[in-house]
Amino acid sequence: NILLLDEATSALDNVSEKIVQEALDRACKNRTTIVIAHRLTTIQNADYIYVLDKGNVIEEGTHETLLAKEGGKYQTMIKMQQSEKTIGTQDGLMNMAKAIAEDEEQLLERVRQLSESEAVDTNRRASTAAREKSVFLRLMKMNSPEWMFILIGCLACVLGGLRGPVFSILFATIINEFNDCKYDDVRRRVMITSGLFLITGAVFLVLHFFQFVAFGIAGAKLVSRIRSKAFACFLRQEVAYFDRPENGSGAICTHLSSNAAAIEDMVGTRLGVICETLSLSVFGFVLGLFFNWQLTIIIAIPFVLLLIISIIQIRLSSWLKTQSDLIYSQASTLAVEVITNMRTVKQLSMEYEVSRQYTNMVDQVLIMFWKPEAMFSIVMGLYWAMDSATLGLLYWRALVLVEKNEMDMSDVVMISAFGMFALEALKMVGMLAERIGKSFAAAHAFFDLFDRIPTIDNGSNKGQELTNFSGETDFNQVKFVYPSRPAVLVLNKLQLSIKSGQRIALVGASGCGKSTIVQLLERFYDVTHGELLLDGVDIRKLNLQWLRSRLGVVSQEPVLFDLTIAENIAYGLENIPMDEIVLAATKANIHEFIQQLPQGYETKVGVKGSFLSGGEKQRIAIARVLIRRPKILLLDEATSAMDPYNEQIVQVTLEQAQTEDPSRTSLIIAHRLSTIRSCDLIYVLEMGRIVESGTHTELVQKGGIYYTMLNTQNNVQ
Repeated sequence: NILLLDEATSALDNVSEKIVQEALDRACKNRTTIVIAHRLTTIQNADYIYVLDKGNVIEEGTHETLLAKEGGKYQTMIKMQQSEKTIGTQDGLMNMAKAIAEDEEQLLERVRQLSESEAVDTNRRASTAAREKSVFLRLMKMNSPEWMFILIGCLACVLGGLRGPVFSILFATIINEFNDCKYDDVRRRVMITSGLFLITGAVFLVLHFFQFVAFGIAGAKLVSRIRSKAFACFLRQEVAYFDRPENGSGAICTHLSSNAAAIEDMVGTRLGVICETLSLSVFGFVLGLFFNWQLTIIIAIPFVLLLIISIIQIRLSSWLKTQSDLIYSQASTLAVEVITNMRTVKQLSMEYEVSRQYTNMVDQVLIMFWKPEAMFSIVMGLYWAMDSATLGLLYWRALVLVEKNEMDMSDVVMISAFGMFALEALKMVGMLAERIGKSFAAAHAFFDLFDRIPTIDNGSNKGQELTNFSGETDFNQVKFVYPSRPAVLVLNKLQLSIKSGQRIALVGASGCGKSTIVQLLERFYDVTHGELLLDGVDIRKLNLQWLRSRLGVVSQEPVLFDLTIAENIAYGLENIPMDEIVLAATKANIHEFIQQLPQGYETKVGVKGSFLSGGEKQRIAIARVLIRRPKILLLDEATSAMDPYNEQIVQVTLEQAQTEDPSRTSLIIAHRLSTIRSCDLIYVLEMGRIVESGTHTELVQKGGIYYTMLNTQNNVQ
């Protein structure tokens, strides 16, 4: 019954806005409607209009009464209202559709090339991994800085492996001593053996202390190193990598947290347990073969069986971990999306639905796991039963050997004691098999990331650095498709030249490729076909860090970090004097506002700049651009979502930034055409191609698409 519209059409072009506005007008019928708008043309038919300033209502009335109030705030805002744009004619759309159809064969060829490149990339990673002997050896190589800790841990494990044989010998000795008929001799011998038990226990206490401390430190440092390297590898990847659903924010957070922790099961304290068990088994079997090979072989049977079971479970757990991670990454992405947009979820009362979606994803893992886990539980149960049966067989065979006088009772006790020690230790390792399997899967995932070669390496220091960079830009027959949408041709034979120091504007309908041009200049993506040249040099040959340091970008939604204002302005730069920060803020018309704050430049802006208004955030973002002294200034809908008052302030700031350096090249993307009338050249884009170009006056005189945009604006008003 109540409809709330908060800037529902603020960032749309005229045609899109008209379609959406008509739908909203129909939805408003017979409903109480509250409309928040910057574009005042969308509220002219409202029953009543309230004008707010600093939290107070300063004017109210209908559109006509407010417009008639001379010098009023509403009338001033109407006069400041900026013009907007629309799309071209139907004939233009048909011509562009025909051009796209002509390139369909080339587009399909590009899709095939993209598929092949993905296959080559996969094979390249596989061949790189094949050069390494094993995942475990690669982990050990990464852990090599802690070789001293690992050496101490291994020595402690080897010596700790003597625990089973030593205790077995002492146990057999004390049992044999109790069989002595002379009480005094029994007492003396038992006291000596008991003392040896205590001394042996103290020795192994020290050994286990060094074992767990050494492996614990080595494992913790390896996990920290892997997390840091993985994070650095994520930062190196091209933007297209993060466009894939499996590489969402939730999946990456899971990868850095749980997967890294899982690796510690393979190289931390549990590695010490495994090494000690292996040492115990080797020493024990050597000792057993020395005393009686028949009983030793009987004990070896469950050893071999459990070893086979453990290998199978490790491989199965590794596969299940890989499959479940795909589902968990989707669930994590959903959780991050819901938490980020919690207000929308609550406003639409979608708590139950998103909870159901999350539960369904988690239940898929349960369904995937229960059959293998049930089968493994049965197998482990059979093994435990076989463990008891093995001891029974051991005692039966020992009885036969004793009857034949082939061994005495003390040897039987010793081998039996060792068998129980060894079987219990090996069962502990068997219980760790599942976690070891998950560790292998996590390690494989990390090494796939480490081995991946980005198509655009953000960490590379290679490439040219132009000494006298002027900012001259040329798009030569550029075609482009996004890797995540290879069937959609975004730019189609784009031919665009920008001279040094020019102010160039790009206009066109949403989806025509304007923002894509900016992303190509930032080299977030590489062109699919054609060339993008800066000062005559292919952009792919330039040093990436140098290139981006020469670009300044102001987008529609400014991105601020939860830092102080000064830190946000100087973000990405080192050792910037406070004077330069203040100068940049002054040029951005934000210095006076900052000084009025209690903490001034040390004021925290909140997450995503939540403590500031849109205009304030945008001016801080502009200050961040100005302090970098960019050679090319990219303005992507910098004022489209602002009210006329803030837009005017920011627009003045942007014009000052463009004219501050006469050699600075500016590329402006705008919906509001009044913001680009003073540009040196205006390009009109349609379906990835330039269909008109010229100055504002020339395009109006031509009476084409640009002229139609202005007429549409007049009709809207």
